[in-house]
Amino acid sequence: MALVHYPVVNKNGDVITSAVTNLDLHDIARAAKTYGIKLFYVVTPIVDQKTLVEKIVSHWTEGLGARYNPKRREALELIRIEETLEKVVDDIRKSCGVSPKTVVTSAKNDFRSISYGKFREILKNGKPYLLVLGTAWGLSDGFIAGADYVLEPVKGPADYNHLSVRSATAIILDRLMANEN
Repeated sequence: MALVHYPVVNKNGDVITSAVTNLDLHDIARAAKTYGIKLFYVVTPIVDQKTLVEKIVSHWTEGLGARYNPKRREALELIRIEETLEKVVDDIRKSCGVSPKTVVTSAKNDFRSISYGKFREILKNGKPYLLVLGTAWGLSDGFIAGADYVLEPVKGPADYNHLSVRSATAIILDRLMANEN
């Protein structure tokens, strides 16, 4: 799974690099650990942001935080930091021997969207897949166009559709990975 901070869009549709947030790291890592995700990549090209992530992660995996909260340590140990999604794909290719198929998320409808049920079935083939989540107002259209799959949006009964990436991730992981009983 990868949380991408570039290329994402702002509310005006401009392609930007968004800021890493501490809450995203903690909450998404905990959801990833809960649902058996192997690695959680944080993708940002900004050196200061990568340094911030390293500092937060090391506090909870090696520092006082690791002793204070071992459960948090287990979750944050899933985090890897890369500057591009291409480097994430290369890392997965090196460990699996094959490039993962990319599955992007979006709050917008896309004619290529697949359902959670369909993707659950696809996951059973044992091949590597990389679930890609965007920050800010979502992944750029160009980025989405290059993906192998687009997962259907998370929608509730209301017209409002602007979840935090933390909330959307938890819902998506539950829909894809929860026990079916």
